[in-house]
Amino acid sequence: MQELKTDILVIGAGSGGLSVAAGASQMGADVILLEGHKMGGDCLNFGCVPSKALIASGKAAYAQAHSSAFGVADATPQVNYASAMEHVRDVIAQIEPMDSQERFEGFGVRVIREYGTFISPTQVQAGNNVITARRVVVATGSSPLVPPIPGLDQVPHFTNETIFDLRDKPEHLLIIGAGPIGMEMAQAHIRLGCKVTVIEGMTALGKDDPEAAAIVIDSLRVEGVEIHEKEMVAQIRGTAGAVEVVTENGDIYAGSHLLIAAGRKANIERLNLEAAGIDRTRTGIKTDASLRTSNRRVYAIGDVAGGMQFTHVAGYQAGVIIRSALFGLPSKAKTSHIPWATYTDPELAQVGLTEAQAREQHGDKLEIARFDYHHNDRAVAERKTKGFIKAMVVKGRPVGVTIVGHQAGELINLWSLALANNLKMGQIAAMVSPYPTIGELNKRVAGAYFSPRLFENQTVKRVVRFVQRWIP
Repeated sequence: MQELKTDILVIGAGSGGLSVAAGASQMGADVILLEGHKMGGDCLNFGCVPSKALIASGKAAYAQAHSSAFGVADATPQVNYASAMEHVRDVIAQIEPMDSQERFEGFGVRVIREYGTFISPTQVQAGNNVITARRVVVATGSSPLVPPIPGLDQVPHFTNETIFDLRDKPEHLLIIGAGPIGMEMAQAHIRLGCKVTVIEGMTALGKDDPEAAAIVIDSLRVEGVEIHEKEMVAQIRGTAGAVEVVTENGDIYAGSHLLIAAGRKANIERLNLEAAGIDRTRTGIKTDASLRTSNRRVYAIGDVAGGMQFTHVAGYQAGVIIRSALFGLPSKAKTSHIPWATYTDPELAQVGLTEAQAREQHGDKLEIARFDYHHNDRAVAERKTKGFIKAMVVKGRPVGVTIVGHQAGELINLWSLALANNLKMGQIAAMVSPYPTIGELNKRVAGAYFSPRLFENQTVKRVVRFVQRWIP
């Protein structure tokens, strides 16, 4: 058994862990990084990257079949599903070097390809190594939640960790779960020529603004995706190529393949948290505002901390920890400016409070500013007029923004900046956007906030008339 000592021990080489390791090492700390599976974690290998690559394949197929509106004859796309999945694999391969062991060793990080397990409040075992660290960062992420549905363990099924290994196109893909992963995969597969049925126990995209979610759901249904809500699954039965999902309502949905997209669970099983005196919650490791656990030497970031499960959240939290662990400075994580997006077509993005949350928190102080895509000239030119942007404003400052439509995931960046820096709507309105761009929507919704104050205000009109009478 080899004993090692270090300043910072990072457990997990996903987005958050890699950010901590790279930052801490380049700032002069001695860093050890543990990873028992794949460098890059879920995002690179099974999540964000492969899903967006497959969505891009679906988008290309859809464009061929729906080009007549642009003066180009529609064509039936000749989809090669195996080639689409090879495109996914190629995209991963192009990004892999950025997350590779060799790159991080170049930063001075000692990378050990083993899982980490606490054996005391100050020690972690990884293979034949016992590591003592001044600070430990747990960044083990999450994995697909496979619910204990009767019969599921007897029937072949996929999760986001295995679906990208497929090479034969599913004839009829059944998806359990209508959250972001389920809906993105549903649209990608319907566009690649599969029949798709989504079964959801509650409501589709239930964490998002209902008005915005409805536009996405309707769009998928128009493309042919069957979406069944409020259908709790009671049983799975069948064999490879012939799967049946039986619901508590007595409905039976038959298909060739089954994808489970029913949420995520924190990866804590291997950690032996009890040995380190680390408390957990129902969703993961318990942390305070500075991301410290009940063991003051140990931090937890990203999905394993049980909060917002997004790659960019883990990256942001890495910066919070580096400030605290390396410099001993007070540093707290906040979530009010954290955006998220669902990459369906149209896209759905949110930052801060939804309209319902804002009404509950701010009551009569809340004002809603809205601008629809069909008034944006670039959206009209590209025939992407479905959607809207909605800003929730209190005392002249945005507290939340909902966007559904073309490039919503890009547009939400500005509003994350606004919330992070407590900007006013007047500062957004002062921005000049190049014409014609989709980005103009952000400025126009700020204009919609001020329009009633300027164009419907009788005092303003009286002042203008008075000045016009007296100026030379």
